[in-house]
Amino acid sequence: MMLELKLRKVGNSVGIVLPKEALAHLNAGEGDTVAVTEGPDGSLRMSPHKAEVTRQMEAVQDVMKRYRHTLRELAK
Repeated sequence: MMLELKLRKVGNSVGIVLPKEALAHLNAGEGDTVAVTEGPDGSLRMSPHKAEVTRQMEAVQDVMKRYRHTLRELAK
């Protein structure tokens, strides 16, 4: 699916209005949360927010922070 969307001013921010086809593809609707992540090529990817994935990412970031020196040594 390729969509060209226009950015719109929303208060002091800028937003994107997603058409119903995009919402159906994401299986999302008004009030739902989506996650935007950076792809390896610098692109942005949008996916439905999953609380379990967020919890796992927070745990990984905590481990990386606590063991950064060990991980740096292991990477050599």
